[in-house]
Amino acid sequence: MIDETCKIEKVLPQIFRLDRDTVYDVKIEKHKEKRSLNANSYCWLLIGEIANTIGKTKEDVYRDYISNKGIYRIITMNSEAVPTFVKLWSDKGLGWLCELSENKIMGLTDVIAYYGTSSYNTKQMSNFINYVVQEARNLGIKTKEDYEIERLIEKWNQ
Repeated sequence: MIDETCKIEKVLPQIFRLDRDTVYDVKIEKHKEKRSLNANSYCWLLIGEIANTIGKTKEDVYRDYISNKGIYRIITMNSEAVPTFVKLWSDKGLGWLCELSENKIMGLTDVIAYYGTSSYNTKQMSNFINYVVQEARNLGIKTKEDYEIERLIEKWNQ
């Protein structure tokens, strides 16, 4: 049994040794590197500096940036289900936000559901970090040079 990240050359010999009369559950996914904690840490460092500069908590700044630049989905649902959905969605983490649309038609409500950055892929998180960097620069906060930020982001792609 293989329960690890490996190359196909390691998997194939083990597949051919399996009993042909047995049914197996198999899951093969292309390996993706996890986000760099350095880039994530740098993002949170800047959010903290922005929060200090504008007099907000870093959590409030993060939520503001999620609602300004984050990934979201608009979900239309029965208005009675909205409170339960909002509670379950928000319980996923700090950046999992919901906004309600004013478009109520026949008992339906549009919910704008924002995803927290913990669910972002490399490209999405890169865009988010670049947004945070630009906001910091707009406030006169010193940031890493562009090439240093690109290097942090590139580590995700390796």
